[in-house]
Order: sequence, then structure tokens, then C-alpha cells
Amino acid sequence: MGVFSYQYLASNDSLLFNITPTHFPPLPPIIDQTISFTIIVVLFITMVSLGCTMEVSKIKTHILKPKGVAIAVVAQFGVMPLTAFSLAKVLQLGPMEAVALLICGCCPGGNISNILALALKGDVNLSIVMTTCSTFLALGMMPLLLYLYCQGFSNLESAVPYAGITLALVMTLFPCGIGILINYYRPQYSKTITKIGLSLLLISMVVIGLLASVTRGRMNVMLTVLSPQLMATAALMPLIGYTLGYVLSYLFRVNRSGQRTIAMETGCQNIQLCSAILKVAFPPDVIGPLYLFPIVYIVFQVGEALLLIVLFWVHQRFFKTTKKAAVSFGVSGKE
Repeated sequence: MGVFSYQYLASNDSLLFNITPTHFPPLPPIIDQTISFTIIVVLFITMVSLGCTMEVSKIKTHILKPKGVAIAVVAQFGVMPLTAFSLAKVLQLGPMEAVALLICGCCPGGNISNILALALKGDVNLSIVMTTCSTFLALGMMPLLLYLYCQGFSNLESAVPYAGITLALVMTLFPCGIGILINYYRPQYSKTITKIGLSLLLISMVVIGLLASVTRGRMNVMLTVLSPQLMATAALMPLIGYTLGYVLSYLFRVNRSGQRTIAMETGCQNIQLCSAILKVAFPPDVIGPLYLFPIVYIVFQVGEALLLIVLFWVHQRFFKTTKKAAVSFGVSGKE
């Protein structure tokens, strides 16, 4: 059962979903509850692991020099929601597909971006602070942005359970706070918890996808979640985020490592939070299998980031080799 009971939805006109139900065969109760429980537990653990990356001293340092953080916040809550809205319009997504995409676009950054920033020789401290700020700011920004962008679609004004989403966001701050306390009082456990959180996230996404596809019927799930429009959206959205995040930081003259960091932070969304909101806050007959969309998104999000990392390392290797050859040639010329 979601955040709202069906009886409550039916008795409250302001929360009625003016959207045709998806008419997918319902999951067996035990499977549905197992998936919901798994998503919530995984979200809890990953948010604890996210909190374990946050250090008060580093946060304080970047707040005193807030240029990078300010640009990142603008990119996170400006670029991604607008990108989601634009793609939903251009690709003419259905109402619930648009809602799923908007929720994904309005989510804060995830802790995967910290690892990607490290791989790109970015400013990891800045990445962690950006993730921290976007996580806490999402409490107000996410419901506000969803409300504003839903005005651009007919029948979506009352389709989003804002109270349920806000409650979910508040609940994520609790495990995040636990992680911060662990990192402060028992920092020796932080790295282990972070690794467990990331590993569990990736494994759980595969398990949940398999459970849902087997019980509902693979063809129905594939036709919905792997539709051409949603696949195109999942492919374009992180790529646009990476690109515009980099361009925005370049225009504001952020240093090179900061540019790469802001690019990763902009394109990476908190996928486990998105999946939890879609699964828990919406009735099953309304959301259907669309709570699996974040799994498709994370494949492209990580895949495109890995491609950028490979290109970066190839460029670094070629550039250094060329530079060394030029220096050697110059020295030999003088001799």
C-alpha cells in the first residue's frame, strides 16, 4: 500500500488522479510488499552510506567559498527539471510517464556522482558538499518544482501526491543524519558502509527488475518501461545534464576539476529515492511498472559517465605523452 490509502484518495477530491489507470495485472500481495520493503530498506542503507561521505569541516569550507556549490545547486534544480519537462513535451509522453520523468528530474544528486568525480580527477570534496546540499534542499525544492512543472500538463495538477513525496524526503534525512554521525564519531566504518550501500543499490535494482518482470509478465513490463520514448529519455537526460553542467561551470570560470565535478553532479540523480517515491507514494494501478524507470535511467547514467571517463583518460594519456615528447624534442634540439 502506498503513502495514501485508496479510500483516502477516493474521499479527497484534491488528490484524485485524473489519469486513466495503467490496467496492468496486479502483483501478488507478497511480491508487491517484498518489492516495496526492499526499495525502502535499500534507500535507507544508501542514504546512511551517503551520510557517511559527509564531513562537517569540508561542508563548512565550501560554504565559506560558495561559488562552486551555488553553481551546482542552480544546475541540479535548474537544468535537470527543465530537461525532464522539455523531453516529456518533445517526446509526447503519457501523463504517468511524464510524472515519473519529472520526479526523476527533480530528485537531488546521488552518491554515485562522488565516485565518478573521483574517476575524472575532479574535486571530490566539492562533489560531496554538492550532494549534501542538494539532498537537504530537495525537501523544499522538489515539491515546489514538481508543482510548477506539472502546471504545463493537463490533468497533472492534482496527480502528484505532494504530501507523500515530502514525507518520503523527510524520512530520507533521518538515515542521512545517522550516516553523518557515524562519520563523525566512528569514521573508520564510513568507507565500508559506503561500499556496502553502493553495492546493495546496484544488486537490488537488478533483483527488483527481475521480480517485477517475472510476476507481471515480461512483455508488458518491457513494452512500458523499455518503450522508445522512455529509452530515448533515459539516454538523453543524463547526457544533457553532464553537458549543460560542464558548460554552466565553464561560463562561470570554475577550475577544470570543478567543471568535471559539477558536470557529474548535475547528470547524476538519486535513483533509489526516485524509485522509492514512485513505488510507495503512488497506488499500484496508477503507477504500474513505471517505478522501474529509474533502473533504465541508471544504466544510461552510469554507462554514459563511464564513456566520458574513458575519453578523459585517453585524452590525459595522449596529452601527457605529446607534452613529454615535445619537451624531449626541445631538450634534444638545444643539445
